[in-house]
Amino acid sequence: MKLAELGKELQISIESFIKLMRDFDLELAECLSTNLDIKKDFEKFARANIEFLKKYETDSGQNIYLESIAENTNQSSDIAPETNGQQTPHLFDNGHSKLPVSGFGIDHIMHGNQQFEDDNFGEQASFRHNKLIGYHDLFSYISQTLEPFINQSPLTDWGIHKTAGIILYGPPGSGKIFWANKIAEITKYRFEQVKRYYYGTSFIDGKKTSFNDFLLQMMKDDKVLLFMEDFDKMMAQRNEQNAVSSGDEETKEIILHYIGHFENENLLMVGSANSLLEIDKEILAPGRFDVMIPVFPPNSDERLKMILHHITDNLGEDSLLIKILLKNDANILPFWKDISDQMKVFSNTMIVDFTQSLKKRIRNQYLKNNSDQIKIDSNLLNAALRDASAKLTGEYLDQVNQFISDISINNYDDFTHRIQELKKELEYYKVIESPRSPIGFQHNEDQPKEN
Repeated sequence: MKLAELGKELQISIESFIKLMRDFDLELAECLSTNLDIKKDFEKFARANIEFLKKYETDSGQNIYLESIAENTNQSSDIAPETNGQQTPHLFDNGHSKLPVSGFGIDHIMHGNQQFEDDNFGEQASFRHNKLIGYHDLFSYISQTLEPFINQSPLTDWGIHKTAGIILYGPPGSGKIFWANKIAEITKYRFEQVKRYYYGTSFIDGKKTSFNDFLLQMMKDDKVLLFMEDFDKMMAQRNEQNAVSSGDEETKEIILHYIGHFENENLLMVGSANSLLEIDKEILAPGRFDVMIPVFPPNSDERLKMILHHITDNLGEDSLLIKILLKNDANILPFWKDISDQMKVFSNTMIVDFTQSLKKRIRNQYLKNNSDQIKIDSNLLNAALRDASAKLTGEYLDQVNQFISDISINNYDDFTHRIQELKKELEYYKVIESPRSPIGFQHNEDQPKEN
């Protein structure tokens, strides 16, 4: 059963379900399959708690007062005395980011004694622990965007059609191709990456072919997602300052010619772009590439979890690295917090680079001394951090800055607090120049006066 189908049956919105998973830090992969099919345990939980879910949805959409939190959580209203009895903001700061939560979600963050949480989200719940590394807000946004691909309700009830084109935009290394694959899984479309040699005219297996031929063939196939990299360069607006190659211009014209047929032919085109700034406005027109999905660098909480994930991924219980991690208490998140805090605006790729460098350095020490008595100290961590920082260039920081500008125009209301957090991290790298003394001789009026 699809999440949308269960929501329609129980009269609970998809957004409320996703918000519940985020509020209580549930394991998305254990609640839902990639194409939004509901796992049996979560369906059983939802059906057993319809009354709570409806109350939760209503509560999530309102401003929260201390009295209502106290009522929901069986706590006294002095849990947050600094508010002096005023309403709490609809956004609650959990130390990592500000999330829209309900009184129930606030209880979870404050480690309250709500019986519902104990009964349903205790240690034995099969979907309790969060293995998915963050991005709940992005997952929720993508799920809602792709709903017309999953069921007919948006079209039949609201006249909302499937989009013909999606642009995934964000700084390099943030996982745009990963999310393109996820979109293919959710929609059950076959993922097909457009290779560079498909553009223009070329010879493949001795046969002359062109991008026009390739696109027509893809339209004949059933349910295909075409993924195009460097979309911002290929679809750039031609002007005096920006010269566009004839090949890219031809590709753009072919796409514009056929894009009106994509929906009926079950073809979805997904472009990957570092920025939206230079893309031709014709491409972004309604009915074309009118869905723009931002792909952020991981936030502080996500970085922390990613480090531990990439350090321990694919390791056996008896592996040498696991033994070394255990001896350093490096198998738990707190160990990595200090080094993670130094990775402001790091991309996913940079985090992988850090963990790979660190693992190699630990291995080199082991081979040198033939001993697993290795201390993972600041020298090892900082050396790996320097390796990973090689990609943290001025150009990359400029791209992050442009990304903030793009998303502030196109998706600000959807990701307000993630944007604010990214802005704050980027500020860390901005250099404030000290005022310089003028070159030359001092004038008389600049000289100190004698008393």
